[in-house]
Amino acid sequence: MLTKTPMSDTAADPAVAANPAAAARARRTRLLAWLAIVVVVGGLAYSGYVLLFGGRTVSTDNAYVGADVSPVSPLTSGPVAKVLVKETAIVKAGQPLVLLDDSDAKILVAQMQAALGQAERKVRAYEANDAALAGQVSARDADIAKARADLDRARTDLSRREALSSSGAVSADELTNAKNRYAEAQAEVAQANAARRAAQGTREANRVLIEGVDVANNPEVAAARARLAAAQLALDRTIIRAPIDGQVSKKQVEPGQQAQVGTPIMSIVPTTDAFVDANFKEVQLEKVRAGQPVILTSDLYGSGVKFHGRVRGLTGGTGSAFSLIPAQNASGNWIKVVQRVPVRIDLDPKELAEHPLRVGLSMKAHVDISGVR
Repeated sequence: MLTKTPMSDTAADPAVAANPAAAARARRTRLLAWLAIVVVVGGLAYSGYVLLFGGRTVSTDNAYVGADVSPVSPLTSGPVAKVLVKETAIVKAGQPLVLLDDSDAKILVAQMQAALGQAERKVRAYEANDAALAGQVSARDADIAKARADLDRARTDLSRREALSSSGAVSADELTNAKNRYAEAQAEVAQANAARRAAQGTREANRVLIEGVDVANNPEVAAARARLAAAQLALDRTIIRAPIDGQVSKKQVEPGQQAQVGTPIMSIVPTTDAFVDANFKEVQLEKVRAGQPVILTSDLYGSGVKFHGRVRGLTGGTGSAFSLIPAQNASGNWIKVVQRVPVRIDLDPKELAEHPLRVGLSMKAHVDISGVR
C-alpha cells in the first residue's frame, strides 16, 4: 500500500520549485526574520532586567583575599634546639612552635632563686638585729643612770670639801681631787648620753629597713623576686608559641640556627578570619556604604560556592596614593586615569571554615546598594 507524503512549501509552489535561486532567497529571508525576532525579544528582556534589577549592585573582579598575618619572632636570643612544626601545618594559639636552648636561662633562674633566699634571710636578720639594738639602748640607759649617780656623789663630795676648806679642815690637794672627780663624773655622763644616742640611731637605721612591711613585701625581697620573675620569663620565652590559630607559612628556621630578638622566623596565617579587599572604580562608589551585604565567588571554588560578607568600610585613599611610589600628576603631560579605591569586606567565619581561603586568592565581589537612594 502506497502512502502519500506531504510536499514541502518549496515543492508546493511550482514557481519556486522551478527556480532554485528563489528558493534560497526565501529560506534566507525566513532566517533573517527569525533572527530579528530573537534580537528584539532579547533586547526587550535585557531592558526589562535593567529596569527591574539594574543599579542594585556594583561589581568588580579586582578583589583579593587578605588576612591579619601574625609574624612569629623570638623574644629572647639563643640557638634553636628543635623546630616542632612544618610549613603549612595547622596550629592553635599557644601551641609550641620552636624550642631554644634553655641551659643559660635555667642557670640564671637558679641564681635568682638563691639571691631571693639570701634577701629573705638578710631581712630576717634585720628583724633580729632590732631586738639586739633595743637591748643596747637599754644598756646605755643604765650607763647613763650610773654616770648620773656618780655625778651626784661627786657633786656632794665637792660641796662638802668646799665648805670645810675655809676652816682649814680640808687640804688643797683634797679639794683639787674632789673637783677632778666631779669633772670626770660630768664627762662620764656626757659620754653615756652620746653612747645612748649612737645606739638609738643604729636601731632607728635598722628599723627603717623593716618598719611597716613583712619579709615578703620588704623592698630588698621584692627586688630579688622581680629579678627571679625576669629570669623565669626569659626561660619561658625559650619556648616560642603560636600567637593565634592558623597555618604556618614562610617558615625560615632550622635547628642550630641562632635566633635573634625581633627577627621573624615564620608567620601564622589565620584560616577562619580572612577578609577581602575589593578595588572598585571611583565611579562605582557613590552608593557604597559600610554594612551593605556582599556576595563573593572565588576562582578557587568556582561560581558554585557563594561567600557572603559585609562592607566594613572604604580605605582612606586610592591604591595609587598608598603605593610605594605615589603617582605624580602635577605634570604637563597629564592623562586622567580612573582610580580604584580598596573596599574592605568581612567574610562569614562559618563559610570560611567550610571553604577555607588563602591570602592573595582572586575573588569577584557584588555589593548590594539597592538600599541607598
